[in-house]
Amino acid sequence: MQSQIDIGEKAPEIQAKCYFPKDADIKDYKLSDDKGKWVVLTFYPGDFTFVCATDVEAFTEKYDDFAKNGAVIYGISTDSIFSHKEWAETSPRVKQSKIPLIEDFNKRISEAYGFLNKETGAARRGTVIIDPDGKVQYISIHNDGLGKDAEHIYTAFMALKYIRDTPAEKGHICAIPANWRVGKEALNIDTVKDIGKL
Repeated sequence: MQSQIDIGEKAPEIQAKCYFPKDADIKDYKLSDDKGKWVVLTFYPGDFTFVCATDVEAFTEKYDDFAKNGAVIYGISTDSIFSHKEWAETSPRVKQSKIPLIEDFNKRISEAYGFLNKETGAARRGTVIIDPDGKVQYISIHNDGLGKDAEHIYTAFMALKYIRDTPAEKGHICAIPANWRVGKEALNIDTVKDIGKL
C-alpha cells in the first residue's frame, strides 16, 4: 500500500460524480464545496457486499447527530455511480440511507488518500475526518472484514470539534483523554505545572 496522507495535511481535492439517495439524484461533487464544514469520508471495498451495507446503515443511524454538529458524511468505493444508485435502490439496509455515495471508478481518490488496495483494486475499509479548513484530522484503515463503529467515529469527530472550538490559553494544551465521551470535560493541561501529574 502506498503512503497515506498525514494528519494536518490539506485533504486531496475530490471531484467526482456522487449519488444522493435522499434526492435520488446523481450530481457533480467537489470536496472544496464543503469548505467550512467537517467532512467524514467513509471508504469501503464495494457495493453489494455484506459488511459495507452495515457500515452505511450505522452511519445513517448517526447521520442526524453528525449533521446537527456541522458534519457531512460521504461513502466512497471504487464502484461506478450506476452501481451506487442500484445498490441504494435495492439493498434493504442501504435504501434507508441518507449518505451520498461518491464514485471512484478510476481509483484516483482511493489512491490519493492512501486507501487503494493494489492487489484487489478496491478501496480499503476506513475513515477520514477533515476539519472546516480542509485539513485531515483523523485517519483509520483496518481489516476489510471489520465493520465500522459509527459511535466511536462520532465520538472522535466530537472530540476533534471540541479541541478546535476550545482554544487553550497560552502555556496550556486542550487535550482529550482516553475513553472520553461527548459531554465530558477535556484536559486543560498547563505545560509546565502539570508535568508528571497525569
